[in-house]
Amino acid sequence: MDVSRGRLEPVTTTASRLLAPNPGPMTLDGTNTWVLRRPGAEECVVVDPGPIDNGHLDEVAALGPISLVVLTHGHFDHAECAPQLHERTGAPVVARDPALCLGAEPVPDRPGRSEIAGIEWLTVLTPGHSSDSISLLVEADRALLTGDTVLGTGTAVIAHPDGELAAYLDSLQRLRDLAAADVDLVLPGHGPVVEQPVEVLDYYLVHRRERLEQVRAAVAAGDTAVEDVVRRVYADVDESLWNYAESSVRAQLDYLRDHG
Repeated sequence: MDVSRGRLEPVTTTASRLLAPNPGPMTLDGTNTWVLRRPGAEECVVVDPGPIDNGHLDEVAALGPISLVVLTHGHFDHAECAPQLHERTGAPVVARDPALCLGAEPVPDRPGRSEIAGIEWLTVLTPGHSSDSISLLVEADRALLTGDTVLGTGTAVIAHPDGELAAYLDSLQRLRDLAAADVDLVLPGHGPVVEQPVEVLDYYLVHRRERLEQVRAAVAAGDTAVEDVVRRVYADVDESLWNYAESSVRAQLDYLRDHG
């Protein structure tokens, strides 16, 4: 067995996690690189190989034959090293954004099932955090890989202007309905595994609607500058994170402008 496989954390029958060394306020412990491998098989599928870090890239490349690299979205902490991984291993890279694809067609406009290296999954379009976000349901494991749409701890930022609140609310509801029927675990792009997916998705939906009402009230109280809205609405959040909150506030203000 490759030394790199010894760092893999098995999570389900199919999925294991390799943590990238990029901890931070928005990445939590780091990016979760997910490795999907059928029991007993050599070939694998890599989801979100992570940022450029030579050590992490070496470990991912040494996982064995990589049949496909899947990007849940194009943010650098998930996708930056994908071109180098493609050059080193020849594995095609697939994403929603055609500009990120290498040797593969982009994810189509509608959900669909795929089978690579003996692994079957359902691709679900989940825009909102970013316009190109997707989630993957490994049906045999009842496990849902969510990228940054749902995190293991806390809630996701809407990456305005590419991210959009109406799309995000729709995506959360779509995942909530899917989770109620077919999901036991959420395997997020950052943070620990989510073992109560329906409850967490319900919280995400309630949290987003509560924040939206708080932004609406702030505007009604006379706050017009984004910074003033953040100061009022995110008073319960550490001030060091307010610059990230500004992105979500801009998305919320766009939503209120467009939807009333």
